[in-house]
Amino acid sequence: MLTKTLAAAVLGAAIISAPARAETPGVTSTEVKIGATFPFSGPASPLSNTGKGLIAYINAINDRGGISGRKINLITYDDAYSPPKTVEQTRKLIESDEVAFLFGPLGTPGISATIKYVNAKKVPHLFVVSGVTRFTNFAEFPMTTTGLPSYDTEGRIYAKYITQTRRGAKIAILYQNDDLGKDFVNAFKGYLKEGFDDKVVASSYEVTEPTIDSHVVKLKASGAEAFLVAGTPKFAAQAIKKVDEIGWKPLFLINYVSSSVSSTIVPAGPEKAVGIVAATMIKDPNDKKWDDDPGVKWYREYFAKYLPGADISDSNYLFGTQQGQILEQVLKQCGDDLSRENVVKQSRNIRGLSLPTLIPGVTINTSAENSMAYTQLQLQRWNGSTWEQFGNVLSADGK
Repeated sequence: MLTKTLAAAVLGAAIISAPARAETPGVTSTEVKIGATFPFSGPASPLSNTGKGLIAYINAINDRGGISGRKINLITYDDAYSPPKTVEQTRKLIESDEVAFLFGPLGTPGISATIKYVNAKKVPHLFVVSGVTRFTNFAEFPMTTTGLPSYDTEGRIYAKYITQTRRGAKIAILYQNDDLGKDFVNAFKGYLKEGFDDKVVASSYEVTEPTIDSHVVKLKASGAEAFLVAGTPKFAAQAIKKVDEIGWKPLFLINYVSSSVSSTIVPAGPEKAVGIVAATMIKDPNDKKWDDDPGVKWYREYFAKYLPGADISDSNYLFGTQQGQILEQVLKQCGDDLSRENVVKQSRNIRGLSLPTLIPGVTINTSAENSMAYTQLQLQRWNGSTWEQFGNVLSADGK
């Protein structure tokens, strides 16, 4: 009897002295708290509709009862596309709001300013909305996964298309002077190699500039026959208008981030954008060719319920919806283990996820060696009323 009592006492002491399992901040039995920053104001505000699309889909998840019995509490702040503001708001999310993790913050400048801090805090930094190539380096940023195809992948696809379509043509690149734009320039350097200096003339702009008209005029004067704009919708729209105004007729391309109909094409003038090429991985819900597509039918019904009054032609809402579906998948895979370690592990363990609004052939596959949600794109051309996809779905190697 004494032996049993002594054994029980020793066991009790061991239990008391053992360190308690650390609880994940922001996680309770009924809720998981997640944070993100978006440019709801400022020069890139059209892109914030991605955030509104994410919010809407999370509302839909919560209406269904949440995931594994937990509702999602998404806390979002406006960073106005200003890095100091992003730093301030990101610190607030982590240190004051104590979110479990960050999901889908948008904007290359702000992510550049916060990525080291977030990783140092060991907070999952999932599917950030930027395609900056260095953000995909999980050896340097082990807590980060990205939600856009890398700008290097996209840029190489454009370089290959231009050189095959306009052999020997001089290429003009107008790019945002940050990691976003520089990645596209470096992609062309990587593809063209020693021929880059002879074939490419590039001009950078700051997001604080009121207009990029003078850059466009200068690039036309270079004699370029192909023109790529690598930036955000406001400036892509300005470039489209100016190219039309000065009568320049290059092979014209814009990056995926700037391909929204309502954010870029409509402000520029749909008739002025005819012939422009961009890459994509999503279906256009306004394109009649998808009228009978089950995925687009679902999206239209969902959109009417959760985004009433919004412009369905704005692909930022659709992309935000897809972000919500990726979040849903990660949380389902986590089950009841919402430790930060497992959240990151599951974000890098998505296999063959096919979302209803993705172009056929495009799937989401992440792994310990790949932190990008998307590595496939298809080219499309604006015909005056909608985007028309052409060619094959291209992978990260451009094949």
